[in-house]
Amino acid sequence: MSATPVHGTWEPEPAARWEDAFLSGNGHHGTLVYGDPDADRIIVTHHTLVRPNGDEHRRPPALAAELPALQDRLLAGDTTAAESFTDGRPPQWVRPFHPAFQLRLNRPSPDDTNAPYRRAVDFATGEATATRGGWTSRVFVSRADDVIVQHVTAPDLTLRLSLDARLPGAPAALGVGHGTVRTPEGALLTLRARYPGSDLAYTGVTLVAVTGGSVRLVPPGVQAEGATEVLLLTRVHRHTGELDALTEGRALRDLLHEDSYEAPRPASYEASRSASHSAPRPASYDGLLARHLTRHRTAYDRVTLDLAADPAERALPGSALLARPRGAALLERLFAAGRYHLLSASGLFPPRLTGLWTGDWNTAWSGAFTTNANLNLQTASAAAAALPEVTEAHAALVHRQLPHWRDNARAIFGTRGAVAPSHTDGESGHTYHFSREYPLHLWTAGADWLLKPLVDHDETYGGPDPRTAAALGEVALFYEDFLTRTDDEGHLVVVPSYSPENRPANASWGTLDAAMDLSAARHALLTAADHHPEHADRLRALAARLPAHRINPDGALAEWARPGLEDTYDHRHLSHLYGVWPLDEINPYDTPGLAEAAHRALELRGTENDSAHGHLHHALIAARLGDGARVAHAVGRVLDGDYFHASLMSAHYPHRDVYNADAAHALPAVLIEMLVQSTPGRLVLLPALPASCPQGELQGVRTRFGATLDLSWTPDGGATAVLRPDRTHRIEVRTPTGAEPLDLVAGEDRVISVTAR
Repeated sequence: MSATPVHGTWEPEPAARWEDAFLSGNGHHGTLVYGDPDADRIIVTHHTLVRPNGDEHRRPPALAAELPALQDRLLAGDTTAAESFTDGRPPQWVRPFHPAFQLRLNRPSPDDTNAPYRRAVDFATGEATATRGGWTSRVFVSRADDVIVQHVTAPDLTLRLSLDARLPGAPAALGVGHGTVRTPEGALLTLRARYPGSDLAYTGVTLVAVTGGSVRLVPPGVQAEGATEVLLLTRVHRHTGELDALTEGRALRDLLHEDSYEAPRPASYEASRSASHSAPRPASYDGLLARHLTRHRTAYDRVTLDLAADPAERALPGSALLARPRGAALLERLFAAGRYHLLSASGLFPPRLTGLWTGDWNTAWSGAFTTNANLNLQTASAAAAALPEVTEAHAALVHRQLPHWRDNARAIFGTRGAVAPSHTDGESGHTYHFSREYPLHLWTAGADWLLKPLVDHDETYGGPDPRTAAALGEVALFYEDFLTRTDDEGHLVVVPSYSPENRPANASWGTLDAAMDLSAARHALLTAADHHPEHADRLRALAARLPAHRINPDGALAEWARPGLEDTYDHRHLSHLYGVWPLDEINPYDTPGLAEAAHRALELRGTENDSAHGHLHHALIAARLGDGARVAHAVGRVLDGDYFHASLMSAHYPHRDVYNADAAHALPAVLIEMLVQSTPGRLVLLPALPASCPQGELQGVRTRFGATLDLSWTPDGGATAVLRPDRTHRIEVRTPTGAEPLDLVAGEDRVISVTAR
């Protein structure tokens, strides 16, 4: 484990449930590690593993011809008109995410059953370890080599190994085949699983390298006897047709030997066998780990949070800390775990609803990417918490799916440009998951919502991505074609409009001028204008014709700006406050009246079913509005509600109901936002510091004006911030004692002091 227990967690017992298994991942492969010395299990996952569920409805509905009539009816006051805006298809979920298999390691007749036991995960290295007596297991997923690595040692080690597809919810008709062959290192295990009624399959391959002792085949696995160590390398591939497992095994064998020789690696394993080395010598676990750490540790170490917790409390197991939900040590560890899990889940894709992990084929909500809230909440810390790897994964998802977003715009709305779906399995970006009560095909804000993290990334690192600029241009094209209807005062009307996943108290779900849609349209047009100056005048003029936000009779920012639509307050989503977070449209400094109305809306918002994402979304908005007490209350609802497993992965509902990454991944963003906020022209220090965090240090955070920041604060109200800018720029600095301009020069550190009370 790391030298400081803040950067890891541990337990005194093996995991009894997959939800409590320690996690490792590289954004492609993932593992859930039980750490059982007698009968260990490692569940293997991969971001590409989604189960086919039929293709007949995986296209957006062709509704464009019916759109003008729908708009006429809604504008005429027909509050239920959108309920018939469908092609009649039944509700269709996106393809569900599922685990691959479990790697079983059974140790018959161990003689150390009464020895002390400990399992741990080191966030700085990505290793999940377990020890008892002379037995040790170490597991990580390499970011350098895209392989799962496990190293098991014990005196006179006897170990039976197999790949097992029998996991909860696995379809009975899953066609599973096993292969086992001897290799010079030990053996090669394969598991091929073909989905029922499909030509799609996935294949797992594990190379077993044994030092000392002997290896014998025990189908469907192998048994190592009298060994001193066993090194396992595992990969899984999803494919059509057949996968050449021997070729994949050869690739693993090449990898196994490439750090053993100083000379360049031969083109093939067979060539290396004929070279001067008379026998293969297994690569060291530490050599494989070292390559991984150049990528993983470098990313993880960029940002740290120290809340001056009691060292004795920091040393406790995670389960014991969770029993003390208001302790500073728990917040420190959850911040570290959240960044670790977020990094580990991001690569090929950003994190799913379950991150990169599940032990059950029946994953809630298909284990998909729910893009109308959850995905952006999970990745909310990426820019400030110095994890560009997360934003790069998010960008990869967006840019791969842009062609499908264009299809959505044409099919549903008859426009150019792009419209994003509310749910995706990662493969398809088509909008096909919708129903009467969830008319997600009416949501037009999604492209702007999903592009906002990419804009933040470009502002943070100062290097505009031409792909982001091009995508913003496409979103602007959609609005140019879509925003054609006006009200009696000449304002443009967003019609149809949908506020995820709520409805007015006196109307149906599909309606007019949802606040989120207005904020998204305005932001998309103005941001596209900034990136495309040749069209700027036209785009800004269109944005200026959108109606302003409405303040309702309760003094709250209305969820629907259309007069006469009444708010429904008890709901888990806070979509209408998009202008507060993550946008900068509404804030206490530039728009105090709207900020006050937004704060009133936040006060009136209920928690509905206590979804974790709702509580932390609430906290993020409260932080932007400078309400530290409300931030603490929202975070406290999660900490007191038993949302976290011993793995420090979270659940969707209280009492650890439904494995879900929302709370685990979003919490670091909340803790940063209450301490530091930035825009391209402003820095806000300690905007919403709760009384429960009287002192601490936050180091390495990034700002959207291109500087790294270290912040420390003390119980007497004093604080010091050190800015290390990489761009020359003038900003406004706001602290609890006032506001003033600050000129930054690239390469010159600046110190900001906040006077103690």
